[in-house]
Amino acid sequence: MPDQNHPEEPGSPHPDEQAPDRSDVTTREPGPEREEGGGHPVPPSPDAERPPVDDTEGVQTNRGVDRAVIIGEGLKELSRWSGRFILIAIATAMLLWLLGQLWVGVLPVLLALIVSTMLWPPTRWLRSKGLPPGAAAGLTLLASFLLFLGILTALAPSVASQSQEVLDRASEGLQRVRDWLAGPPLNLDPTAFDNAVEQATEWAQGRAGDIASGVFTGISAVGSAVVTGVMVLVLTFFFIKDGPRFLPWLRSVAGRRVGRHLTEVLTRMWSTLGGFIRVQAIVSAVDAIFIGLGLIIVGVPLAPALAVLTFFGGFVPIVGAFAAGALAVLVALVTLGLQQALIVLAIIIGVQQLEGNLLQPVLQGRSMQIHAALILVAVTAGGTLFGIPGAFLAVPVAATLVVLMRYLSEQVDLRAGDLTAAEVAVATPEGQVVMAQAESASRRVAERLRTHRNVGEVAVGEAEERVEPVPTEQDEGADPTPPLARLLGRLRRR
Repeated sequence: MPDQNHPEEPGSPHPDEQAPDRSDVTTREPGPEREEGGGHPVPPSPDAERPPVDDTEGVQTNRGVDRAVIIGEGLKELSRWSGRFILIAIATAMLLWLLGQLWVGVLPVLLALIVSTMLWPPTRWLRSKGLPPGAAAGLTLLASFLLFLGILTALAPSVASQSQEVLDRASEGLQRVRDWLAGPPLNLDPTAFDNAVEQATEWAQGRAGDIASGVFTGISAVGSAVVTGVMVLVLTFFFIKDGPRFLPWLRSVAGRRVGRHLTEVLTRMWSTLGGFIRVQAIVSAVDAIFIGLGLIIVGVPLAPALAVLTFFGGFVPIVGAFAAGALAVLVALVTLGLQQALIVLAIIIGVQQLEGNLLQPVLQGRSMQIHAALILVAVTAGGTLFGIPGAFLAVPVAATLVVLMRYLSEQVDLRAGDLTAAEVAVATPEGQVVMAQAESASRRVAERLRTHRNVGEVAVGEAEERVEPVPTEQDEGADPTPPLARLLGRLRRR
């Protein structure tokens, strides 16, 4: 009989029975705990630690949340982002297709914008001295056009007089190559070289019709270039004359909210594009001057023309400078020989290293620099899609897109609370209003998240009152509170 003074507790062993040895027991499958009065079993808390399951056959058992649920959530999120990526890719492809269809009209506009960034500072200076907008724009454009024609006129005589010399020297260079191949250490048969030259000549003669059609195509291209040039001049005049009226008109059309964003981001793009073009012009001019002087000292024919080509090639970073330098080395090789060509190569490399490591960082600044890999990708894509004009416009377009991405990143940081309006350098008064609105929106976002968190804490607290975790022998002596409940408890105490 049980002791009346010490009644047995439910579940305790009988005094006469020896308690089972539990030293070897590591796991136990607890049964479901029932509510008071023998009601329905209470399900364990989802945050409660699950007891280990006997894995006698070496098969890993899913003891937590069902793996299929986790995989399904991951695939669901992946499908959402995949759909967004597909939509963006389709929209980009359609935009590029439309740009290709309208390229004849878009190209003059883009070129006029680039020219306007270089001509706007003198136009603004003339307007500040009291000249009317039309007179200031016309005077600036006329002076720039006359300067360009003067450079071409100065180069034309030297190019015409030295072209025949370059052709004669090229023939002598081919003969030197023939003699070099026939001598040691190669000792090749010179007749093979002569046969290759003869086959190339016969191929060119056989393609006479194609060459003639190419000439007519070239004439058509020249005519198209003249029309494009005239359009660029006309558009540039209107851009530098009426440019200040564009942003107020845009705000009146787009509305206050969108108009402020457009005013700020377009002003940044204009400033960045203008600074980039002016810096590239200065750097290209320095390259052309020093490389041209080096070519004149060495005695390379067509040195002034090669210097001008180096200047215009500098507007296509990396690729343009490389092409212009390679052409200068080739002219030196066929006209003067290998030793002078190596000297020209050393001059070009030295000038470009000085420009890339000293002059460009000082003038351009770290904030406007674009990574070399991005430049190469942009030039390659632009040249592949739109030819030489695309390669020329690739870097300016990439620079404006970088400005747009930085602006969007600032907006995200302001709404996330990582930046304040005082920490952002704005370009317009409208930008100050936009940044202040974004900072105010960050406070509203934080308040909304705080409200959602409080609601979540209340819901978890109510769930804790209804559901208690099932204790196991492995959990004896440990804190039975679920990890999420412990975390929320610490947050509430703070």
